[in-house]
Amino acid sequence: MVARALASRRRGAWLGAAAVLAFLVGGGGAFWAYRTIGALTAERDRLAAQVEALHDTVATFIHGPATRLIQIPVSTGGRVGAVTIFADSLRHRWLVRCDGLAPNAPDQAYQLWFITRDGMKSAALMPMDTDQPMVMALDTPRAGAGAGVVEGVMGAALSIEPRAGSTTPRGPMVFHLLL
Repeated sequence: MVARALASRRRGAWLGAAAVLAFLVGGGGAFWAYRTIGALTAERDRLAAQVEALHDTVATFIHGPATRLIQIPVSTGGRVGAVTIFADSLRHRWLVRCDGLAPNAPDQAYQLWFITRDGMKSAALMPMDTDQPMVMALDTPRAGAGAGVVEGVMGAALSIEPRAGSTTPRGPMVFHLLL
């Protein structure tokens, strides 16, 4: 009888310990899931806001009444590609898409230039390690204090420069276009 009571008591203790352990594991798993879902929700909301901002920027460039579309066919490394510029004279910005350009050598990069009355001004350094399209938004230089950008930019050029870039075009010219 005493042995049976002790065995029953041990079984009850093991069942109680197992129940506590199951509760702790389940509670810990629920807490982990709650935190993970919260972090993923915050990341989704951040990405959705970023996509909305990009959509707004692209829509402004493409549908803006002061936007001029410039398409420039290019050939690099035996490949035919294009540089497309959406030039917004109202907001003094360019949206530039480079498509089909050959990837750069490890020590080289494409460098986009604004052609201005004062000479060539670096617009962007574009190391392209893959053949994926590149899109960027750029502010255009102003002709002078308070002057509009349109008067300051007379064209665009693209050259192949050292990976760190150049202060003036020195490498092979991919295109040079006066607007």
